Amino acid sequence: MTINNVHCAQFPFTPHNNQHNGHQVASSGRPDAPCQTSPVVANCIPTPEPAGGGLSAEHIAQQYIVPCMKYYGICVKDNFLGLQLGNMVLEEVEALNRSGRFRGGQLVSQKNIPSRSIRGDQIAWVEGREPGCEGIGTLMAYIDEAVMYSAANGKLGDCVINGRTKAMVACYPGNGTGYVRHVDNPNGDGRCITCIYYLNKDWDVKKQGGLLQIYPEGKNVVANIKPLFDRLLIFWSDRRNPHEVKPAYATRYAITVWYFDAKERAEAKEKYRLATGQKGVQVPVTQNSRT
Repeated sequence: MTINNVHCAQFPFTPHNNQHNGHQVASSGRPDAPCQTSPVVANCIPTPEPAGGGLSAEHIAQQYIVPCMKYYGICVKDNFLGLQLGNMVLEEVEALNRSGRFRGGQLVSQKNIPSRSIRGDQIAWVEGREPGCEGIGTLMAYIDEAVMYSAANGKLGDCVINGRTKAMVACYPGNGTGYVRHVDNPNGDGRCITCIYYLNKDWDVKKQGGLLQIYPEGKNVVANIKPLFDRLLIFWSDRRNPHEVKPAYATRYAITVWYFDAKERAEAKEKYRLATGQKGVQVPVTQNSRT
């Protein structure tokens, strides 16, 4: 669709169906403690590299991400990496699956509800520097550059990016599992932007399911996102974008990364510190020198 002569990647909006209103809202599987050292938090955002798919990261930011996020809170960019690099990432993800690295996705809240009744994916956290994950690392660098260009100089409002999670590689095994309607960041944990890269060739949602549906807050529409190969999806992580994954009946792969807003992340860490009774700066305990 075209907005003010700026071409945004097309994604279908359809009228909101009230039958979805009663779906359970769940928090996604992030650590309870935002300030803890966690395997899902990346140490830093790597040095930007040239963007994939034949377009510069600056072009993708200016022509796709910034206008779409401003008008819709959602952006879809197809052919993000290109066939060669996309195939490399897919092969690495399939190898991770064969290696047994995937584990059941977990939840922060709803602790008395079995996780599999809410989400049926298997996940692995990847930094991109591991052996056999070079393509995933390149993907993350490309997304980093596009997001950083988008957020520069206040182009995405007050969002100031200062870090991100590691890549969450997810597999729905194709046994009819999905992920019920939820918000990635309902409680202000610092995540402001969700980026999902899809790896599913020749995907037919009518036969294989696995459609991602986003219900933009305050709008009587739903965005239907097919999990197509080499497609990058970006949306706000907070309550503006409740979403769900419909049951998938074939193996469905996706790679997700969340970007942190500096101010909200710092506030979340401070709330956790106060809630756990931490006072001041922690220092090592002095060893008793008496003999």
